[in-house]
Amino acid sequence: MFRVERGHVLGHSKPTRNITPQWSDLMSNERLIRKIAVIFVTDVVGFSTLMERNEALTLNSLRACRAILEDLFQEHSGRIFNTAGDSVLAEFQSAVSATICATEFQKLIQERNTSVAPEAKMHFRVGLNMGDVIVEGSNLYGEGVNVAARLEALSQAGGVCLSKNLYDFVSQKVELSFNDLGTQKIKNTHVHAYDIALEGIAARNTASAKPAVDKATNKPPSVAVLPFVNMSNDPDQEYFADGVTEDIITNLSMWKTFPVISRNSSFSFKDTGTKSKEIALQLGARYLVEGSIRKGGDKVRITANLIDANDDRQIWSKRWDRALDDIFDVQDEVSQEVAAMVSPTLRGQEQKRAANHKTENLSAWDEYIKALSAFNAEADFETVEDLCHRAFALDKQFTDPYFLYTKALLKLRYSPQGYTQKDVIFEKLSRAAKFVYGLDPENSAAINCMVNVHWMNMDIDRTLALSQKALDINPYDSNANFSISVAYAQNGDFESGIRHLNWAFELDPVSKRDWTVALIMMNIGADHLDHALSLANNALADHASDTRYLGFKTVILGLLGQEDAAAVCLSDFLANRPEINSLDDYEKVAPDAIKQKALTGMRKAGLH
Repeated sequence: MFRVERGHVLGHSKPTRNITPQWSDLMSNERLIRKIAVIFVTDVVGFSTLMERNEALTLNSLRACRAILEDLFQEHSGRIFNTAGDSVLAEFQSAVSATICATEFQKLIQERNTSVAPEAKMHFRVGLNMGDVIVEGSNLYGEGVNVAARLEALSQAGGVCLSKNLYDFVSQKVELSFNDLGTQKIKNTHVHAYDIALEGIAARNTASAKPAVDKATNKPPSVAVLPFVNMSNDPDQEYFADGVTEDIITNLSMWKTFPVISRNSSFSFKDTGTKSKEIALQLGARYLVEGSIRKGGDKVRITANLIDANDDRQIWSKRWDRALDDIFDVQDEVSQEVAAMVSPTLRGQEQKRAANHKTENLSAWDEYIKALSAFNAEADFETVEDLCHRAFALDKQFTDPYFLYTKALLKLRYSPQGYTQKDVIFEKLSRAAKFVYGLDPENSAAINCMVNVHWMNMDIDRTLALSQKALDINPYDSNANFSISVAYAQNGDFESGIRHLNWAFELDPVSKRDWTVALIMMNIGADHLDHALSLANNALADHASDTRYLGFKTVILGLLGQEDAAAVCLSDFLANRPEINSLDDYEKVAPDAIKQKALTGMRKAGLH
């Protein structure tokens, strides 16, 4: 997946899979060639982390695994039609061949992993689907490919996940067992999915299984940071392990979304040998952060894990290898990064939990998480608004739903339909923001509510000042980093805007779609046109109907002098934006920060 790295304005760590045709291709007068195909998609679990640890070893391991896969493709008549980094997309003419190939691949990878060093092991996910695809040269696009990619993301490490239509075709033809996952919602698509039962892979909940339901509570789940274990032979390093633990507790407490168990309570379990699940039960915590520290010479290795205590399952892990030039710098870096990553991860985990929460007795927290899930799934504004108002009614002191509500209003304001409702939207946003800011003016979520008011009012100085206040309270607040980035851009400082926005991306990858719009705009403003075009193409590959990206692509192509391609984009943009018939109409909706460049690009594309 595309990922913006902190400090890398123009780069990405892994190419985006190009599984949807570009607009210029779709606008071709040539008739589209379609067919039914079985699609096989796979990639490496945690590839970026493996590369960070040891690039040479990881690439050698990938080549070895790729050779296994290519031999199987040759044996079972599979054809690779696309690769991106560690990902492979292939087509088969036979559903049975694809299924057998996938299971044999995972078995051979398991066998390989038992014969290599731990650091050379690799695990893959595989997604299989049979469906309609578009043929473009040697490449394939369309829903059949997209669904396979979604199923690959749903697959377990070492597992194979397939669609029901493929299952119906192969289940009576292969000697395999299947685990029915029921209908799964994956990126706005509902797919009935099945796991292939493989040795060593735990069976997941089936469609008939009833998920456990927590008793409704008005409080978010708590998190406890357990004392990090000193695994060095040097007992003097105990203070370092304790210091890292204490700093994580302090930094995580800044987020205020999740209650953090006190240091005294957490440290009471130090060296007791009590199991994690029992500690969580006694502390009343749903999530645990635990880790270890190992010192050798002038080097230190620190490992941190985030555990869902309900089922004793690890949901996040990271390792740091650092030189001990300054032990306090290392302590600060690790504790801050753990806190920055844990809170967004917990939000994502709670959204998954809420999707299976069937009780009618929902709390303010439950309603907020459902609203957040709806917002991230791009549900209509009314759905998000209704869920936020339910949360307000249950707990007027809970700030997070108010911020989500103002964020949804801001998104509505800058949507095509929002331009005719801007006064009503501003009134709603202002009323909610002022109320919650009055409750707690030192809460970063409350501050961000007021930031949205000032931004909508185009008061850039106050937007900058309040965004900085939120960052002073919590430097890892992704929303404050986003807000200050667009304020910088509005003042013409696009490079500072890009820097803060890249950091916001790293802190909150879930908000990628909405924030990518701003990133494209800033790269246009900074004259990074080739990168802006790449961002727009990647966005359109996933969201072909989003006219914001199509409008930006038109502008970029015009500015690059690619006027024929720009004219094609413009035609499609205007077809989807009936309220825009002239350059004067476009001027009303063009981003203020790059208005002149946007108008120039549109003019060169042929809009007058």
